[in-house]
Amino acid sequence: MPGIDECLLEVIRLPGARGASVVDWTSGLALGTIGDSPNGDHEATAAEAAELARLAAEHQAFAPAEGSDWSGSAGEKEPPVEDVIVTNRDGYHLLRFVRTSFDSSVFLHLWLDRDEGNLALARLRLADLADRLVLG
Repeated sequence: MPGIDECLLEVIRLPGARGASVVDWTSGLALGTIGDSPNGDHEATAAEAAELARLAAEHQAFAPAEGSDWSGSAGEKEPPVEDVIVTNRDGYHLLRFVRTSFDSSVFLHLWLDRDEGNLALARLRLADLADRLVLG
């Protein structure tokens, strides 16, 4: 089970990965970063990505079907959204929510080069890493 640093090392090895971070979306703080940041400032990028994550996680328009709630297996808290993908002219930003036993307010943010990266592979790998990530 990888911790934050090991997780980020695995993420940055993905083809086309430019940078990655583990972010707390309630505070906007980066818990760990690796590689480059789109705007040159990992903390500003984390805060901006956290705003997007909060928007997706807290609004009913993106929630699962009625009757579902945030509770996952074994008492884990589960965000209603699995991931958010934002595309621009030269890259992809993939935000993958992490299920935790406390408040599930953490996500992985991967900045992926559009020409060199594989979005489908990155999404699968982030899902796997999010499931195995150990926080604390």
